[in-house]
Amino acid sequence: MSGLDSVRADLAEMLDEAEWNWLMPHAQRDVLLVVAPGLSLLDVGVAIASDNVAEVQSWIQQNLLAKPTATQLSDWNSDQEKRFSALIVRPYVLVQELSIPSDTPEVKGSY
Repeated sequence: MSGLDSVRADLAEMLDEAEWNWLMPHAQRDVLLVVAPGLSLLDVGVAIASDNVAEVQSWIQQNLLAKPTATQLSDWNSDQEKRFSALIVRPYVLVQELSIPSDTPEVKGSY
């Protein structure tokens, strides 16, 4: 197994789900990075862990990897049980919002 494959395997084991209230301290320490939907959390983690500056810079320039916006923080603070995929790649915590599964009805209020 190559070094990069080993890094990927190690990070894959650490990939997990987390609620916003667990992630808040990391946001307060300014180490939270939001990974855009459609981009692999694991790929981003591997690029950061292997110091692939060109790829990481490209994602940042395309706004696919960024610190949370004030609006995102406000929304998440109002729903502290919101769930994310999360991956710790020191010193960062990478997160990606989990979408509501299509077979789960979204509650919009009473009718």
